[in-house]
Amino acid sequence: MTETLLALLPELALFALAVVVLLGGALRRGAAMGWITLTGLAAAFVLTFFVDEGTSILEGAFVQDSLALFSKRLFTASAVLSLLGSLTLRTGPFLRRSAEYHFALVVAVLGMSVLASARELILLFVSFELMSVPLFLMTGFLKRDAAAPEAALKFFLIGTASAAVILYGMSFVYGVAGSTMLADIPPALRDGPPLLMLGMGLVLAGLGFKIAAFPFHMWAPDTYEAASTPFVAWLSVAPKAAGFVVIIRLYLAGVGTAALIWAPAIAVLAGMTMVTGNLMAIPQQNIKRLLAYSGIAHIGYMLVGLAALSSAGIAMMLFYLVAYTFGNMGAFLVVQAVAASEQSDGIEAYRGLAQRSPLLALAMLIFLLSLGGIPFVAGFWAKLYVFWAAAERGMYGLVFLGAVLTVVALYYYLLVARRMYIEAPERPQPVQVPGLLGVAIAVCVIGVVGMGLYPGPWVTLAQRVASTLFS
Repeated sequence: MTETLLALLPELALFALAVVVLLGGALRRGAAMGWITLTGLAAAFVLTFFVDEGTSILEGAFVQDSLALFSKRLFTASAVLSLLGSLTLRTGPFLRRSAEYHFALVVAVLGMSVLASARELILLFVSFELMSVPLFLMTGFLKRDAAAPEAALKFFLIGTASAAVILYGMSFVYGVAGSTMLADIPPALRDGPPLLMLGMGLVLAGLGFKIAAFPFHMWAPDTYEAASTPFVAWLSVAPKAAGFVVIIRLYLAGVGTAALIWAPAIAVLAGMTMVTGNLMAIPQQNIKRLLAYSGIAHIGYMLVGLAALSSAGIAMMLFYLVAYTFGNMGAFLVVQAVAASEQSDGIEAYRGLAQRSPLLALAMLIFLLSLGGIPFVAGFWAKLYVFWAAAERGMYGLVFLGAVLTVVALYYYLLVARRMYIEAPERPQPVQVPGLLGVAIAVCVIGVVGMGLYPGPWVTLAQRVASTLFS
């Protein structure tokens, strides 16, 4: 019993936090619930370092291995950064219904945490839904905004369809493997029965929605544009990381040489996702939609590492996830500051930002350069390493396509930089950045620059996590 409680320490802390926020919301309103949530998530992050790595409970259905702990730290740390941004919002819903928003956020993080440790199909599906349902609610949280309910409805409908596809695929997997334990799937997969392949293919399609890969990406631009920016900053990284963790669990970990059968499918998915994201980003005039399509392209780059189906490929994909978290969340947090000042998410709002608020413009430039893969910031090493891992597996065509599209991506990133540094501002007043939001942006800048100048420790950590999956 004690071993079980210790293994579930981060999840129990998140559950207790959800209960406190829910009950506290019935007693008082305002920013107090936000600060309680921030403190609780920080505590849950710290608790992940007190869990014994390799612990397995519930007859192997729940494990606290290195991948699970790595993912939980990413989920909670990104949620803390998002909260630092949302605590600066003083609009009606974030004051009147603060507890609802923070309760949904904590429940979503709890779902992700359980998902990262799930080694059984039913637990995996239930934790997926525990993560997804709060995300639908948070997308439409600004319900008086005309676009928010529509975006939430689209997100909900596509999410429900993807859940049905995942569940349908799991039924085939269970029917062939005769077990819901993930450890029992690889032996059945090595024989390649058609029904099992169909089931795994359907599950992969459903997971494609969660990570916003082509052709399951349609929900992302509308959702990003309509939802509150601090939430979108978190939505753009954490659920996608959770989706990648599940893909690793199902299709690579413990599968051995049988995993090679998925290489062509993942490579095609990676190529189409990179092409779609980058080309669709070019004509965008709304910065949030531009970053949405940019995010789709980055999912394609991460899939390049996954397509390598090697320890190096998975390690570099995990490194990419961390670099992308700092760069993309930082860009969205700058978007929040500019939008609050200019009352616009248009790219035109960034005219002359360098003259008005030089530090904010510099931060945005660093994030854009990282997303574009320019030396020597985190995004440069992330792209270089995933391309290197794919090249080692002989996937030169995919690497060449990715390199060409990286140049394409620089075009639309530098369009924003041109607005900031070359064009004249429409008004001279500086952009006011609330203190907490400034802290969150500064943390992201430190992360991007630190990983760019000293990638070694992060690479070593990612390699250690990946090596346990292929041992």
